[in-house]
Amino acid sequence: MSNYPQAEIGVFGGSGFYELLSDPREHKVNTPFGPPSSAVMVGEIGGRTVAFLPRHGKDHSLPPHMINYRANLWAMKELGVTQIIGPNACGSLQAHIEPGHFVICDQFVDRTWGRKDTFYDGPITTHVSSADPYCSSMRKTAIDQAAIAGITAHPAGTVVVIQGPRFSTRSESKWFASQGWEVINMTQYPEAYLARELEMCYVNISLITDMDSGVEGGEPVSNDEVVRVFNENNSRVKELIYGMIPALPTTRNCTCAHALDGAAF
Repeated sequence: MSNYPQAEIGVFGGSGFYELLSDPREHKVNTPFGPPSSAVMVGEIGGRTVAFLPRHGKDHSLPPHMINYRANLWAMKELGVTQIIGPNACGSLQAHIEPGHFVICDQFVDRTWGRKDTFYDGPITTHVSSADPYCSSMRKTAIDQAAIAGITAHPAGTVVVIQGPRFSTRSESKWFASQGWEVINMTQYPEAYLARELEMCYVNISLITDMDSGVEGGEPVSNDEVVRVFNENNSRVKELIYGMIPALPTTRNCTCAHALDGAAF
């Protein structure tokens, strides 16, 4: 039994999103994979116990390729979390998805390299399916609550995850867009997949902050612009999360909770 306080739902904060809970208790969680990005804040929203962890650290000191994703997910699991909400700042690859829109992604494409992206390095070989990497039940809750809040949220989309910290070249961006992918980001992999390996549900909320550089000859994206748009929409991200948390099921009937069934050799 864990010595840490137990939480039902976890939230990872992205760029510009470092606080969520009004009266949190701070807990430093030890993991076999080293320290997570920061101490975990635990509190309540809508009668549910919530753990909050800014994935880049409180002062945004961790760029995407240096985040200890395994430690972050393990810390959530250690606290008893079974459902994770993962909002982040993203670029759009399609003209009809505009800055300020949200996308509730249903697929990712991994273009990262060298990241520690599994808990199963042996000796037991384990292959976990990621055919449908995002929880269908949590996605429905996000879509429904976005509609209630009057937020423009695209109900599906593929996020291509690049290594970072650099942004894409125009040619790379055009290539991604030509595949029909909607969103570009630097942190969804391996975060979403590691949740699946731990049999936790995970939903992504992509807040579109910019049009990527290859989309119809758009201006190159800048970090200042990403942070500006995220800050302008931070309250809407929180509004959606506040609406989702009490609406999430208390009993999971999705396949996420059984992801390891038949996965080990």
